[in-house]
Amino acid sequence: MATTERFSSFVEFWPFYVCEHSVPATRILHFVGTATIAPLAAAAILYSPWFFLAIPFSAYGFAWIAHFLVERNRPATFTYPVWSLMGDFRMFALMCAGRMSKEVQRCQHLRSSS
Repeated sequence: MATTERFSSFVEFWPFYVCEHSVPATRILHFVGTATIAPLAAAAILYSPWFFLAIPFSAYGFAWIAHFLVERNRPATFTYPVWSLMGDFRMFALMCAGRMSKEVQRCQHLRSSS
C-alpha cells in the first residue's frame, strides 16, 4: 500500500501501520516514547501541569526519530493522527505481550500477497 492510499477504517490502516514499523529499532523507540506517557502524566498530576507539555515531545520525539533515522519513512501521524495514535497504543500492548514481531510477519505477508 502506498502512503498516498486513503484508508476508510483503522482495520484497513493497521497493516500499513505495522509494515511502516518493520525495523525492530523503530518499534523499540516507539515503545520507549509511549512508555513515557504515564510517568509524565503522573508527574503533571502530582507536581506540575507543565509536565503535560512534555508528553507529545517525548512520545512523538522518539517515534519521529525512529521514522526519520531508522525506518527512513514518513510518520503516519502526519496523515492519520488518530489512527496512528491508536496504532501506537496497540503496538505497545502487542510488544508488552511479546506478539508484535509475529504481527509484523503477518502484515508483511498480507501486503505481499495482495
